[in-house]
Amino acid sequence: MAITRLSLTDFRNHADAVLTPGPGFVVLTGENGAGKTNILEAVSLLAPGRGLRRAPLSAMSRQGGAGGFGVAARLAGDVAIGTGTRADAPERRLVRINDAAAPAASLSEWLSVLWLTPAMDRLFMEAAGDRRRFLDRLTLALSPAHAGHATRYDAAMRDRNRLLTDAAKEGRAADPRWLSALEAQMAEHGAAIHAGRTALLQLLNDRIAAQPEGPFARAGLALAGWTGSSDALAHELGAGRSRDAAAGRTLAGPHRTDLAVTHLGKGQAAALCSTGEQKALLLGLVLAHAELVADRVARAPILLLDEVAAHLDPQRRRALFDRLDGRRQVWMTGTEAGLFDHLPADATRYTVADGVIAGR
Repeated sequence: MAITRLSLTDFRNHADAVLTPGPGFVVLTGENGAGKTNILEAVSLLAPGRGLRRAPLSAMSRQGGAGGFGVAARLAGDVAIGTGTRADAPERRLVRINDAAAPAASLSEWLSVLWLTPAMDRLFMEAAGDRRRFLDRLTLALSPAHAGHATRYDAAMRDRNRLLTDAAKEGRAADPRWLSALEAQMAEHGAAIHAGRTALLQLLNDRIAAQPEGPFARAGLALAGWTGSSDALAHELGAGRSRDAAAGRTLAGPHRTDLAVTHLGKGQAAALCSTGEQKALLLGLVLAHAELVADRVARAPILLLDEVAAHLDPQRRRALFDRLDGRRQVWMTGTEAGLFDHLPADATRYTVADGVIAGR
């Protein structure tokens, strides 16, 4: 689905903004600090998770505003979705779908959103948690139920950790029946998480391997770290209670999985590639995934590409635009309008200055 109307209320530096983008390219240009990335962040909040900046909700409310914020969108097909906070509960996220309250995980049933930002340039060098979150966003686009499994797994794990640490502090044993029940939940949802990730990587690897060499490097993908099954996880958790109590956290499960990426053309781990090669791998991976989802799911994902054109030479920039043309709604930002001269004439173009949006 494409967004046909986006409204922001007291979000970041936007007091009251309305955009009516078309179904293809949406270009936001303006100086640094004007509020372009804030708009992309607002769109990213229309999917489960903490958005492309992973910022606290309270940080998203406009300074000097009444408190709280709102992001609302109308999708093609006349579906209304929105999220935000109230002034009296700045860290409590509210979600509404067609004017009815809904859990955040249900947003995945309506919209898939993927993004690339300059902060992700070192994804292959950063902590495993960053790559795991990236992997889960890719998986979510093909399997909307993935968000629910992740939410339930995390909730059961938090309860288990609390039981173990509280009991350890008090010098007693935690209730084994309650622990077994929580570990059974973790095993059930952990197996679903692992299955979703595995299926996604198989499909994506097959698609990338079938592509010819081009301007964007081809990536090979694999799971690293924990890769067990439901039965194995239940056993590991039961056997590792003392270890986990001492550590204050659970040391086995899909929350310990990493995404391993290899540059296929060089047969080299992405972490050992140059900065330019890593960016090309990441961009090629996101493009291949977006095309995979568009081919296999009724709705194509919305892509948010922050400052991506500025880091590409003219040949690769044109290749990027050609590959994206006609496939999905793509939101892009840049400081110079000339970076987007080769986009189709029907691209929606906005200029942003000090939180004020002008254009179509």
